[in-house]
Amino acid sequence: MNDDADQQHLAEAHPGYAAGQLARAFRTALGHEDPDTRRRADERQRAWRSVLAGMANGLLTIGSRTPVRELPAWVTPEVLRGGFATGAPSAGGPLTEYEAEAARRAGVPQDRQALFAYWLSEDGLAQLYELLDDGRYEVTVPEEAALLTVAWLGRAGETDAALGLVEELAPFAGRLRFTPRPSTRPAPDAGTVHRWTVGEAGESLARRRTSKAVETQREALAVWQPFGDELLAHWLETAAGQPVLVGTRTPHQAWHGHGAELLRRYRDLAARHTHCTKHLKPKENLAILRGALEETVAGRELDARRLGLLRHAVTSMVRRRGLPGSAELTALRREQAAQAALPSHHALAQLVLRRLSGLDQQAGVAEVAPLVAEVGEEEARETGLPAGAAIPAGVRRPVEAALSAPLSTLVERGVVPSAEVLAELVPRLVAATSAQAYPDPALRTLAAAHHRAFAGRRSLLLLNLQRQVRAEELPWVRAVAGQRTDGEAGAVSAVALRQLGELAVQALPGTILPNSLIRELSVLARQAELGAPLVEELAADIFMGTFTPKFLAAARIAAELLGGGSLYERYYVIDYRAVRNLAIVETGEALTRSYGARTSPGFAKLCVERAEAGSTRSRHRGGGSVAANGKVIEQAQILTTHNLATLVHRVGIDPAAGWPDLARRCFVTVCRLTGRVHGNPRPLSTIKDVAYAWRQLVFHLSLCTPGERARTLAGLPEELSRHPAHVAGRLAPALTGLHQVAEGGRADEGAGRLLLGWTTEGHWLRPDPASAG
Repeated sequence: MNDDADQQHLAEAHPGYAAGQLARAFRTALGHEDPDTRRRADERQRAWRSVLAGMANGLLTIGSRTPVRELPAWVTPEVLRGGFATGAPSAGGPLTEYEAEAARRAGVPQDRQALFAYWLSEDGLAQLYELLDDGRYEVTVPEEAALLTVAWLGRAGETDAALGLVEELAPFAGRLRFTPRPSTRPAPDAGTVHRWTVGEAGESLARRRTSKAVETQREALAVWQPFGDELLAHWLETAAGQPVLVGTRTPHQAWHGHGAELLRRYRDLAARHTHCTKHLKPKENLAILRGALEETVAGRELDARRLGLLRHAVTSMVRRRGLPGSAELTALRREQAAQAALPSHHALAQLVLRRLSGLDQQAGVAEVAPLVAEVGEEEARETGLPAGAAIPAGVRRPVEAALSAPLSTLVERGVVPSAEVLAELVPRLVAATSAQAYPDPALRTLAAAHHRAFAGRRSLLLLNLQRQVRAEELPWVRAVAGQRTDGEAGAVSAVALRQLGELAVQALPGTILPNSLIRELSVLARQAELGAPLVEELAADIFMGTFTPKFLAAARIAAELLGGGSLYERYYVIDYRAVRNLAIVETGEALTRSYGARTSPGFAKLCVERAEAGSTRSRHRGGGSVAANGKVIEQAQILTTHNLATLVHRVGIDPAAGWPDLARRCFVTVCRLTGRVHGNPRPLSTIKDVAYAWRQLVFHLSLCTPGERARTLAGLPEELSRHPAHVAGRLAPALTGLHQVAEGGRADEGAGRLLLGWTTEGHWLRPDPASAG
């Protein structure tokens, strides 16, 4: 949860939410079939019990910036789903293995208070200096950077700052760990990222199990189909399936002997090959032939019913397969045998896992191709796999996720499938960029490691427009703030912000930026001092009807870019001149404070009026339904373009693909998502995503030249033709409305409809169109 997006929640702050989560964890721990899942659920139970106990005894104040009594805001809390703090600090708990080893080497008691004192001794500081210089350490939570910062300050002659930091840390020295884990690996390369480490890719491959369905099919092709051919050929040796009689062309005794041998083979095959059980079903042809043979070999005459089934089975098998030994059936069986002989995905995964075993398990891989190459001759001899066998896509994907390369390369190769994954990878790049503000190499390495750790700090559930803790509020970051050279670093941050903004918009043009990514981009925006306010997506169920001033600032930037009659302004019927005037007025006046935080009442009022969601007062107090709140929030997203205008107008992004291409790709996303609405009993969240993609389509079209826009609109029907008919039926009113606006009219005239995501009534996109049948 981030800043405005997570600052308000009244319902979920109630103990009932925590009790519900505890009940869910209890049910999972009690009844799930997977032991690892049960273990994790049991851990969640203990955590949620801590939440409930803390809320009951006053240890926890859910919704506060300082949710744990006696712990300041800078302490990283352990946070569960929904932003609930458990009461435990993330840097607390029992001593880690490396802390215990440090205590043994230093000859001090096995507790953090004693370790804290040791690190400040001459010997302890010498070890910290060594860590600073070689950069071989891992900061997993922000607190672990604290004593390294003390060491750096002391060595740099900043004695007062070092002592002040020690004084602030000292009250928590017995409870929190303030040193990082030593590592054998150097600091990560700032220019490359990877989704998974080699070890994580290996774990994914190791979890692959033999597919029962695949093995069943393999057994059917390799065992039971050929055996069925043999049974059929045996019966065809008689007079067209008639029971064997003395005097037929097949010797009675030899036929019976061969039949007995076939039955012995059947029993052996059935005992060894147990995946495919089709041969056991009485109505299957193979079972009919086998059953008739058992009766005949036993000397019992077939009754009329069984004889009829036998004749039908023989006739149908010949008609469908051809005669045993025929060219047609021989070719089919050869093809099936080749298919059955293909190695299983499980076996190939084991081979790739062996290839990965010799690599650094904590790093990514620089080149994927050798790891997913075809089975080599030597590997074939060692494993029994056929030489030249290809590694299937499902086995390649975990290895590709471990590719270590520039972020743009990962996007191009499809390793980054979503905005959420992109947001996971960005902190490392932002960390390297932010750290450029520190001239000293050791401090720069420490700052980058700290940023990566801080990016993983989970957001709290906050009430009353409180803001999440920022890195610059942490004591060890404040202590070295004077070491920054922000001038040159600001220019570097501006370049990085533009590059990441372009990459995000170009990679996923039909998807809004997730809050986790906005948080990282905001760090760069503040450092670049571009006046580029980036706004979060607010949650409708926790909305309290207020907006911070940066929403109005973002809307003003959108007005500067899109005002004066743009397609976007006309489609959404926005008076951007009035928005600019509102921003000027509120900037010149004292902004209202709500719950102690600054708010923009004029912007909130405008959003409420546009949403037609009831009285301004009820909306401002968050008194409406979730859907009514959603309509207000959607209007804020429309007015601000949800960061697109800021990225274009202030950051200066200019995607290489061009705005027409981004518009077309947005429409592909619109069509794909609309296809999921059909037959969906709960489609409203999908409709919301359709509206997000549609809004970005309109934005990108607005930045096209008139000629580009006309050509792009003319090409949309071709894309529609690639999707089911119901997609075209649903989107027809929206496309009509878009064309009407492009021609100077309004979207909601005649057959046209304005496409929005939220409604307090039935959504017109939801019903299945008549043309879909």
